[in-house]
Amino acid sequence: MKNNSTSEALFEKAQAVIPGGVNSPVRAFKSVGLPPRFIQSGSGSKIRDVDGNEFIDFVGSWGPLILGHAHPEIVDALSDAMRKGTSFGAPTRQELEMAQTIADMVPSIEKVRLVNSGTEAAMSAIRLARGVTGREKILKFSGCYHGHSDGLLARAGSGAATLSVPDSQGVPRNVVQQTVVVPFNDLQAVRSEIEDNPNRLAAIIVEPVAGNMGVVPPNPGFLEGLRKLCTRDGALLIFDEVITGFRLAPGGAQEYYGVTPDITCLGKIIGGGLPVGAFGGSSDIMDHLAPVGGVYQAGTLSGNPLAVAAGLAMLKILKRDNPYPELEAKASRLTDGLKQILDEKKVVHTINRVGSMFSLFFHPGPITCYEEALGADRTEFSRFFASMLDNGVYLAPSAFEAWFVNVTHSDADIDATLDAVRGSI
Repeated sequence: MKNNSTSEALFEKAQAVIPGGVNSPVRAFKSVGLPPRFIQSGSGSKIRDVDGNEFIDFVGSWGPLILGHAHPEIVDALSDAMRKGTSFGAPTRQELEMAQTIADMVPSIEKVRLVNSGTEAAMSAIRLARGVTGREKILKFSGCYHGHSDGLLARAGSGAATLSVPDSQGVPRNVVQQTVVVPFNDLQAVRSEIEDNPNRLAAIIVEPVAGNMGVVPPNPGFLEGLRKLCTRDGALLIFDEVITGFRLAPGGAQEYYGVTPDITCLGKIIGGGLPVGAFGGSSDIMDHLAPVGGVYQAGTLSGNPLAVAAGLAMLKILKRDNPYPELEAKASRLTDGLKQILDEKKVVHTINRVGSMFSLFFHPGPITCYEEALGADRTEFSRFFASMLDNGVYLAPSAFEAWFVNVTHSDADIDATLDAVRGSI
């Protein structure tokens, strides 16, 4: 077992001054019954903890690091930007360049507003949709996470479509009463909700590929069906591409699947590893935002020079190098090898993969929605996670998260990961 005494000591101290010892709940490793590792550095496909242990990293800061840790061009861009000043609270040339780059790459976006996180992007997109349509209710899907704003912290109740209850203490019940929740991939439930209550929804918000119940792809026709239903009812379709944006294709999931939303939420990759978010759409929709229109949204650090510099460097590399075929090949090789080992060991499992993101469920499958994902064996995952960590592979400490493959994962990394799997089953 790898030594983690320094991490344990730091975690003990952190719990005295940080709630739970961490600044985001899943980092606490609570669901896998272990103390977290405190990370000291990263380079390429590897990270190192404060005890000197090295791991092949498939978390990648939860998705943004599609080019690996500390990519030299991104580090150089950050260094150059930092020397010029860290924040101005005023427009910069780089913000314009970032907006133009996003609009060039994402099919549905003509104008874009930069914010500070995916949570802020989704919250602002919902407000914008309500302002454009003059309606109040939104529809989301159980298991799809759109940040921790009050109105989106809702879980599904019984039945095909139901007004939800808060999924967190501190969220007023009347706030989520404007949120309708149905199962992911259940187009009939959406259709029934709209038919029973026409002209009521401001928007449907969806992760086009779910990434927060584990990776769950859309069923054939699901996204196309949502597009048709929204168009017919006058509701706006919001794609939350905080995870999938620039990961599945240069234009994200909407390019990958050929479905055009009205509003797109972005984050993660567009910050190059720094905190950032964005939301965009057609000029007609986006011009409802202040200072042009009456929907207010603002942020002191929006378009921060450091985040924009890192994000621009990232997007330029993705446009220049087109790493998507390479990423597809790496992820396919890894999941094919993983499946072969688990089949040989007669381990019940399902692997869902889209592009360079995938999840392993200890469940016979299929897994097409959150309700099915909840049937996966979490105890088995916890054992697997602990053994993989001990064998030098760092995974998300949750049975309901994705593995993210990046361009720096080498054949040797994949072979070592598969060897770790053999030793962990």
